[in-house]
Amino acid sequence: MNSPIKVAIVGMGGIGHTHARCYKNDSLAELVAVCDLIKEKADSAAEEFGCKAFYSLKEMLSAMPEIDVVDVTTSGYENGSLHFEPAMQALDAGKNVLVEKPICADIRDARELVKFAADKDLYLGCNLNHYFSEPAFKADQIIKDGGVGEQIYCMHKVGFNGCAANYGGAPDPRSRWQKPYSHAKAFLTHPFSVMRHFCGDVTHIQAFMDKPGFRRSSGDLMLSIQSIHMKFENGCVGYLLSQRGDAMFGLGGWWSFELAGANGTFVIENCVEKLTYYKNGAEPEVTNTGVKEFGATFPLRIHAFLEDLTNNVPKEYLRSSGRDALATLEYIFAAIDSFESGGEIVRPHALPPFHGSVGYVY
Repeated sequence: MNSPIKVAIVGMGGIGHTHARCYKNDSLAELVAVCDLIKEKADSAAEEFGCKAFYSLKEMLSAMPEIDVVDVTTSGYENGSLHFEPAMQALDAGKNVLVEKPICADIRDARELVKFAADKDLYLGCNLNHYFSEPAFKADQIIKDGGVGEQIYCMHKVGFNGCAANYGGAPDPRSRWQKPYSHAKAFLTHPFSVMRHFCGDVTHIQAFMDKPGFRRSSGDLMLSIQSIHMKFENGCVGYLLSQRGDAMFGLGGWWSFELAGANGTFVIENCVEKLTYYKNGAEPEVTNTGVKEFGATFPLRIHAFLEDLTNNVPKEYLRSSGRDALATLEYIFAAIDSFESGGEIVRPHALPPFHGSVGYVY
């Protein structure tokens, strides 16, 4: 693809607008259409971004065959259930697709979606944007240069700051959040994607979940605390802690990741802000980016997707792919299985194999 990639967005809520701004500011893209079931949302977004409005994906695909990419940012119960249908419809029409996280709310849908994209030989990406940041790029280089070496352990802490005094009570029973695993499904995608990005595939998972007394006494169904232990294929062990506004995080802020190896250790704080590298007892090397806004990850991630399509990379080299997103959901559902079995160790479902592009020489 040499000319700008023609993009259409389905679902014009807050995230849809965030994605739209990224495309409008990226020379590799041309935002040509927006679509929403709510006419006012579609019309307002079309006026704001200078493109066509549609109220049906089928109608949009029929009217604009020139579309290259459909970006799916629809919402739904547990913050992700409505990605499957529009993504499948777009793929069936021969369009490459980018979906918001989580790739689907149900693991069966995610498996089917990833397989369908592979069968159609189309690009399927997911907005796993937490490792598209200056600290993450620097950490990638440290690993590549041997600065970590054999991986020993990783720890990831990510969630929301809060306390009992700030708790607003249980949501309405009809709310998309009033489900036991809504935090796990909607939010653990990000930390699992980061841990897998740096450490590889996970082979074993053990999980405990709970909620504090103030949620329990109000009738809140959400299991807002996750404590997850895991083992990676390379022998590294990992620990993930997440909570949804039940307490204040301490050192490292709301987002911290630490990877320790035989040659050195790095720590990323607050996702976009800071990286510290420790090696052989020497004075730590600290990189402060000056970036404070997590939103800085969106244009970086979306540009990477556009760049990969522009360069026609082999499907297995697509960064933050549908297969990568499926892995995070497999881990989430394995964690749910472990919790429901009293903390038993669970082996995640195997990912679909890579077959590679026949025209690509390794």
